[in-house]
Amino acid sequence: MKMLNIYEELKANNYPGRGIVIGKSEDGKKAVTAYFIMGRSVNSRNRVFTETADGIKTEAADPSKLSDPHLIIYSPVRVLGNKTIVTNGDQTDTIYELMDKQQTFEQSLRTREYEDDAPNYTPRISGIMHVDDGKYNYAMNIIKSADGDPDCVERFTYAYSNPLNGVGHFIHTYIGDGSPLPSFEGEPKKVAIPNDIEEFTKGLWEALNEDNKVSLFVRFIDIETGKADTRIVNKFNKV
Repeated sequence: MKMLNIYEELKANNYPGRGIVIGKSEDGKKAVTAYFIMGRSVNSRNRVFTETADGIKTEAADPSKLSDPHLIIYSPVRVLGNKTIVTNGDQTDTIYELMDKQQTFEQSLRTREYEDDAPNYTPRISGIMHVDDGKYNYAMNIIKSADGDPDCVERFTYAYSNPLNGVGHFIHTYIGDGSPLPSFEGEPKKVAIPNDIEEFTKGLWEALNEDNKVSLFVRFIDIETGKADTRIVNKFNKV
């Protein structure tokens, strides 16, 4: 698979929706993830990322403008022991709770379907990173309708053991803007991952469409120590 420049990928798509990147830094020392959200409506744009005890959550930037919390208020990132869960919806909690009961990442997601936002049927995209004793692997999953047909649920899981230095994978909800919104197709895209968290955060944020971008989360985890370094960028300030 061709290695893509993620900044150019984002610049070429004014509405990828929500996106997850997971990979390894170029020097092989860091497990890397990023998650971003975008919005077209006032309700979906009215959000910020805030830190929690075990990850992050979305909150209304201005609570008075929150018209419908369904599908937009959730915890995108939670940490369960040496595992970091990153998703675009409340399936974060499903994965956390069922993996805590010894089910696998894939098993836990079999209890969920795409989002109930007809006619888009937005895919649920999820990732999990496992960093333990100097070793690192990750997996990504997408649950979607069959070309917009809600009667068929399609599920795909991609696992990456001992990932290559400087390589990551990028999955997002939509091919681009439209009505209804066209779902992501194919396997996660192979993208280059740098060593520097500041460079990656700045590059991603600047590449996202100015009108539609809302929030960005980036985390670099030291593979040897497990220590995490996090950046959060919000377009709007919390009222």
